[in-house]
Amino acid sequence: MKARTSRSALIGIIVALSAAAPATAQGLPSDILHATLLEGWRTESGTQMAALRLDLAPGWKTYWRAPGEGGIPPRFDWSGSDNIGGVAFHWPMPEVFDINGMRTIGYRHELVLPIEIRPADASRPVSVSARIDLGVCEEICVPVTVDIAADLGQTARPDPVILASLDRMPEAGPKAGLSASRCTAEPIRDGLRLTSLLTLPQVGPDEFAVVELADQSVWVSQADTRRAGGDLRATADLVPANAKPFALDRSSVRITIFGGSGRVVEVQGCAG
Repeated sequence: MKARTSRSALIGIIVALSAAAPATAQGLPSDILHATLLEGWRTESGTQMAALRLDLAPGWKTYWRAPGEGGIPPRFDWSGSDNIGGVAFHWPMPEVFDINGMRTIGYRHELVLPIEIRPADASRPVSVSARIDLGVCEEICVPVTVDIAADLGQTARPDPVILASLDRMPEAGPKAGLSASRCTAEPIRDGLRLTSLLTLPQVGPDEFAVVELADQSVWVSQADTRRAGGDLRATADLVPANAKPFALDRSSVRITIFGGSGRVVEVQGCAG
């Protein structure tokens, strides 16, 4: 494998140049986005806790994994990497924005996204070569492609920047008082209609839910969110690529509740 630099500062310069190219082509500033790969550390369980750091120009934002109306979801291609057996993202709590009358979800100024990599062979180092497609927004939205590449070190010393981001995760359902998570699915012409019922204390004055599946090829509509006392109901349509009803793995359903007051609660899975 070709030798690569592994210092985060140098990687950041390389990524910033590749990210700037499409923005410059559209007559936009070249310093909208500066991206850095934080190498992180080997955890006690043997995974590598790294992070993607995005620094944005003043007034610019980037999107959460479920970006809301009109947003551009980030997509990661790890095919050029070596010794990666699996990847898990630990998304810190995002903000809700109103852009031109549309509700979007993301981050302003900075995003440190912890990425937990499971090596295929724990005795060997991890080499990352990834292409990331994402969107950044001010008054307009711009698609950007970021390339990152590094051989990750195997230090056991945690990075305080990554730890701080891990501390900003949404509240887990049980910690927020969730006592039941139930869901029903009914066939519709082009997929399924999922209705989730969460027994959960009110998260905030302006609650809305975002429904996601582990399978990102399935389109998920905005959820119709309603509260009745201690229960929160969220209904969303799920449409796969073949536009036909399908078997739903309820454990793969993730429901994130935004309270409108800065609180965000995440619920994984629901009982049928």
